[in-house]
Amino acid sequence: MKKPGKKVIPTKYILSFLCVLCAGLVVLTMINSNIARPIREAVSTIILPVQKGMNQIGEWFSDKADMLKELADLQEENERLKAENEELKHENVIASQQRAELERLRELLELDDVYADYPKIAARVIGKETGNWFSIFTIDKGLSDGIGLGMNVISDGGLVGCVTYVGENYAKITTIINDDSNVSAKFASTSDVCIVQGDLKNFESGMIRVTNINIDANVKEGDMLITSQISDKYVPGILIGYVSGIEDDGNKLTKSAWVTPIVDFSQMEEVLVITQLKVTGEE
Repeated sequence: MKKPGKKVIPTKYILSFLCVLCAGLVVLTMINSNIARPIREAVSTIILPVQKGMNQIGEWFSDKADMLKELADLQEENERLKAENEELKHENVIASQQRAELERLRELLELDDVYADYPKIAARVIGKETGNWFSIFTIDKGLSDGIGLGMNVISDGGLVGCVTYVGENYAKITTIINDDSNVSAKFASTSDVCIVQGDLKNFESGMIRVTNINIDANVKEGDMLITSQISDKYVPGILIGYVSGIEDDGNKLTKSAWVTPIVDFSQMEEVLVITQLKVTGEE
């Protein structure tokens, strides 16, 4: 609301005045440049700092934009490298598994050479009963592959157990550490016979009990124990393990010992099944 008595100059008059002033200044500058010098200096004093500040602000925004672009590029590169790293890790795990499997197969091949007199079939372990030890486990070969009851099973250079059940495409193996297992064995150095008795509770120490050793048998720690010729289940000459301790029994007629098996019963992946039966001598 306008106050009474106060005069207001119209905008068009102000603009007209400014235009005339600018035109006059232009004419004066053309006639004598020295006349405009004070004005230019005054304008420069005001404009240049503002222009410099605007330039600095523009450079700051430009630097920030470049930095954000570089950050985005780095994040993209980081994600790509992470993906490549995960892929390399996966490939490394597969390569490690393949190397381990190749090593196991090489060991089986060497074992096949050790017991070359016996025909054998390689099989993969596909299941086991609950517990820490491979007391009873299942393989992926059965009747259709020529597997039969009572066939001996070896791995890690020594005796594992024997086939106690056969299906069409699978079979169950009871190992020598099982409570129901008894193996007729002998000491390789003296030929003295003994019985290797399975006992899962005792096997917590990693050793198997050996009984019925003649008191006069000249056996000592470190002696090799193998399956004997008189066994009704196991073919002769298969390594069982090495004697770890010997003690006399209370009856003064026999002594007992502990044997550390050559087979690792805490883990098992592949085995060889000897297809020659002890009783018949046939495949």
